[in-house]
Amino acid sequence: MSAEATLRFRGGTLELTGLEAGDPRVPEACSWDPRAACFRAEALRYAEVVLQLHRDGTPYVDEARAYPTLEAGLQVRRVPRPYQGEAIAAWRKTQRRGVVVLPTGAGKSYVAMMAIDQVRRGTLVVAPTLDLVRQWYDNLRTSFGVPVGVVGGGEHRVEALTVTTYDSAYIHMEHLGDRFGLIVFDEAHHLPGETYALASRACLAPYRLGLTATPERQDGKEAVLDGLIGPICYRQEIVEMSGDYLADYETERVAIQLTPEEREAHDAARATYRAFVAAQGIRMGSPGGWTEFLRRAASSDTGRRALAAYREQKRLAFAASAKLGYVDYLLHAHRDDRTILFTQDNATAYAISRRFLVPVITHQTKVSERSKLLAALAEGSVRAIVTSKVLNEGVDVPDANVAIIVSGSGSVREHVQRLGRVLRKKDGKRARLYELVTEGTTEAFTSERRREHVAYR
Repeated sequence: MSAEATLRFRGGTLELTGLEAGDPRVPEACSWDPRAACFRAEALRYAEVVLQLHRDGTPYVDEARAYPTLEAGLQVRRVPRPYQGEAIAAWRKTQRRGVVVLPTGAGKSYVAMMAIDQVRRGTLVVAPTLDLVRQWYDNLRTSFGVPVGVVGGGEHRVEALTVTTYDSAYIHMEHLGDRFGLIVFDEAHHLPGETYALASRACLAPYRLGLTATPERQDGKEAVLDGLIGPICYRQEIVEMSGDYLADYETERVAIQLTPEEREAHDAARATYRAFVAAQGIRMGSPGGWTEFLRRAASSDTGRRALAAYREQKRLAFAASAKLGYVDYLLHAHRDDRTILFTQDNATAYAISRRFLVPVITHQTKVSERSKLLAALAEGSVRAIVTSKVLNEGVDVPDANVAIIVSGSGSVREHVQRLGRVLRKKDGKRARLYELVTEGTTEAFTSERRREHVAYR
């Protein structure tokens, strides 16, 4: 019973050797792996395993962790806003493992800087897009005054402070998972996805911080965040912060009517689509319903006509002539403001760009071009831009004060994120969000679903 155990990191897991099967000192998180003749656990359970070994007085050698200590902390400090200090205090109470929920524009990134400063351990920041990776890179470099690594977007440079995308974290974590004591998940609602969750499970970081404005997911998997990061330890909503820390704002829902010709075409297309769905017994509201529809639609001429009809009814709702006419009115009414127009699809974004000579940003727009367009919006040489979805998350556009939702999904998160794009505080700023909804189409139902958040009550 006096044998010394050894803990190692191997391929995104923990290996525990030196203890025999049946030994009562084996941590609960570990199970026997007969192939390697050792005990094994998810790297995620590292803190739990070490604490139990220590608590039980089991002699052990820790060869698993390879993360450095940050000798110097923040080099650029500012007085935290009260809620930022409260968020860090709450995170500390949950053993520095938890999710902080704050609105867009409230300064979630500075909460992360304070967390890094507290633990002073090698830190990996995981973000969903290359735009956000760039923002984090600049923020970390200027705040801590040390080299910052980047993994993703054609780069693979690992430093004590490193930024990566969710995609790259999933791919490389089995080799990187021992090199960080703190892992920060920006826009943490992405993490419960089946592949992205593996990035968390393969990392041994004992300290974990999730940042998001809207943890809720349509699939209900936000509950998984508790195990992957920690519990929601602090939460503030937009309505609690507007005026003091975010811009005052108002929202307006504008009902749009189809022309008689558009209505006839819409209803005919929808009838074709619905007839196919009914005949096939597909439940579109159920999990996998959409995938099943696409699978069956691809296997017959009738199915392909149904898919084309589905797209046609959506096109008519997304870009109704009266809707585009109202966009014309809003762009004129807010010609002295900074406006972002949001669409559900690229086709509508490009159509608006061509009709109103507004620059467009989609996933096809290069990062350098995006940066130039956002800088032009900030300085006023460009007064409006149109985008499909790439500006939903994280991108800092402090000068924008008008958002026009031309079309969108039923996601509450997406809608709140789009509102958040125009809520960053500025002297005298009052933000406006317009939601254009084509009546008598599925957009009306979609609008009701996405307005369930407290920000719209």
